Amino acid sequence: MSRTEAPPLPEPLRVPVADSHTHLDMQDGTVEEGLARAAAVNVTTVVQVGCDVKGSRWAAETAAAHANVHAAVALHPNEAPRIVHGDPDGWSRQGAREGGGTAALHDALAEIDALAALPHVRGVGETGLDHFRTGPEGMAAQEESFRAHIEIAKRHGKALVIHDREAHADVLRILADAGAPERTVFHCYSGDADMARICADAGYFMSFAGNMTFKNAQPLRDALAVAPLELVLVETDAPFLTPAPYRGRPNAPYLIPVTLRAMAAVKGLDEDTLAEAIADNTARAFDY
Repeated sequence: MSRTEAPPLPEPLRVPVADSHTHLDMQDGTVEEGLARAAAVNVTTVVQVGCDVKGSRWAAETAAAHANVHAAVALHPNEAPRIVHGDPDGWSRQGAREGGGTAALHDALAEIDALAALPHVRGVGETGLDHFRTGPEGMAAQEESFRAHIEIAKRHGKALVIHDREAHADVLRILADAGAPERTVFHCYSGDADMARICADAGYFMSFAGNMTFKNAQPLRDALAVAPLELVLVETDAPFLTPAPYRGRPNAPYLIPVTLRAMAAVKGLDEDTLAEAIADNTARAFDY
């Protein structure tokens, strides 16, 4: 089987659910084709997430054109230091084009702020911290950007969508210090069970992706097991993190049922019960 071949459509869910985090602009085929495949398995809503100014504009435009698409807009954590340092090889070339620096970051954040005001934009993110791909020299720019996104989300009453990679303590510290928005989502939840309890106490949503099905992901399954049902979401992060047994092949929203069924097994629930809860949780998280 080719690693580039799309996995087959899974058995449809009986209860419609949402993919709380996807990147349609990075997937093969048209938006319409991707949404049709998702609808065929009862994934009826998606949250399209921007990672830079260009991608955030695209997310907002796509959500405006499709009733079952909601947008989230942001500068990805790794985008902020690239803008500041004028690196042309990042998510976008904005920093290099403008010569980099703090002023360029502020200009980009102003565009995100304007997009966040749009009614079909339901989230601000993915934002947060990434200590895996960005070293110490980029942390100040990441934190400045993260704090700015928190304020944007609160100003417009939108959900905050968190990217947290190997930065758990710092993400939680900044959220506590800045004051988290009313609705905060940990996208592709990557913490352990202890962190899940902290998130639960704070009322943060935890969105689980296909990597919770990987053999080495027992800490994620332990976190899911203790996460309150009313705070659990499901996502693809497509085209990344394709669930087992299709790991390494292209991911897309239509594969949500594979991850949801694995989640149901961990939670000891039937898939309909979990799907109903996730559908309600996602609508509450993104206020649609």
